Amino acid sequence: MVGAGVGGLGSALALARAGHRVTLVERDQVSMPATPHAAFDEWRRRGAPQTRHSHAFLARLRNTLRDRNPGVLTALLEAGATEIDFLHHPPPGLDPLEPEPADADLVGLACRRTTFEWVLRRSALAVPAVTLLPGSVEGLVATTGPGGIPQVTGVGLAGGRVLPADVVVDAGGRRSPLPAWLETLGTATVPESVEDTGIVYSSRFYRMLAEGDDPAEHGLVVGDLGYLKYAVFPGDNGTLSITYGVHADDREMRRVLHPGPFTEVAANIPALRRWVEPGRCQAISDVEVMAGLVNRLRHFVVAGLPVATGIYAVGDSSVCTNPVYGRGCALALVHAELLADTLAATGDDPVQAAVAFAEATRIEIEPWYGAAVAQDRHDRAAVHDDDDCGGVDMGSLMRHGLLPAARHDPAVFRAFMRTFNLLDAPDAMMRDPKVVLAVMAAWQDRASRRPLPRLGPDRAELLHRLAGAA
Repeated sequence: MVGAGVGGLGSALALARAGHRVTLVERDQVSMPATPHAAFDEWRRRGAPQTRHSHAFLARLRNTLRDRNPGVLTALLEAGATEIDFLHHPPPGLDPLEPEPADADLVGLACRRTTFEWVLRRSALAVPAVTLLPGSVEGLVATTGPGGIPQVTGVGLAGGRVLPADVVVDAGGRRSPLPAWLETLGTATVPESVEDTGIVYSSRFYRMLAEGDDPAEHGLVVGDLGYLKYAVFPGDNGTLSITYGVHADDREMRRVLHPGPFTEVAANIPALRRWVEPGRCQAISDVEVMAGLVNRLRHFVVAGLPVATGIYAVGDSSVCTNPVYGRGCALALVHAELLADTLAATGDDPVQAAVAFAEATRIEIEPWYGAAVAQDRHDRAAVHDDDDCGGVDMGSLMRHGLLPAARHDPAVFRAFMRTFNLLDAPDAMMRDPKVVLAVMAAWQDRASRRPLPRLGPDRAELLHRLAGAA
């Protein structure tokens, strides 16, 4: 197993449960802290910079743990994570929803990424079949397999050591060099689809000082000012985080990547202001920044044949999406379980296993790449006057149809939350006649609808206020 992040640890748990012996190779040589707070303070994961950013642990992730690893879910709750009922706080214009049986699945988790990994690592290392080996993987070792296809038989470690394996899983994340490793074996080039997200995002963590103040009780706090996206993420053990996303080419708004302006922005947005009031919260991290973010899809089966056998890419190494949508950890765990199921179903046939895993990835994981690319394109597109356009623009339909309908129609709100939480396919909403009718009605009513209250200042006004921030 290359990498001991969420994808690697999730894969280790799934494969060990299926009867495999697993060696995790992790280049970031970090200790196992005693507490979640110590993990946040002490862990510096050079190979996983996103560890220091806000994370959404969506319902699909929580349900995967509930159904496949209930002990891990229990350990997370014991470590301070809390369950978030996504239907508990409907929008202000919507009455409380009448319960439906499937609502039990619409529950996510609130905790820091470091806490999540801390529990996963403790859980994995408690399994006798799992071993953690500090070290850096430098490449793959292979022989010639059936049909002349390279068959991976292990990995080469720094210092020249070879670690043999029947199966190698690459969970090296969005920076994984797996395609280059494969090409050194003489494989065909791994086809990639890559599209820039067009954003830079920043996060900062806080510890709550006021007793009984729980951000989870304020419901989902997200907003889009057009030039800046924002969100509040409840954490664990009295913590929370605030995240901003700005357009990558907006140099002036990059001021929010520094502590003074970061706080000033929050003080000027009503939904965030309370969390930066003196005496309510204390910052416990610097402003962490991530840039150069892409949506990327890799295909390891071409024209029906794998480029190599015995090697499987899980999580961001295979499919990575804009982190603003919070899907990475959930998709990594789902992908890990798909791999375990595939290997159990295909036995000792490496070609069949590779093809079956690629098909499972195509069905369960790849649609979220397409959804992320489409949403990013809508966000980047210029906003047109809907009354002057000749047809229904999909970006306009989302802004002026889907989102307004979700604020007032229970069926649309529930469908939106199910898709947001990866419980339904990205296109499921627009295949539901009831939802489509409500969305189209809201879109057609856009001109007469009363404007929503402003979420915050416009760009020029905010930049003026930021001019004096350190």
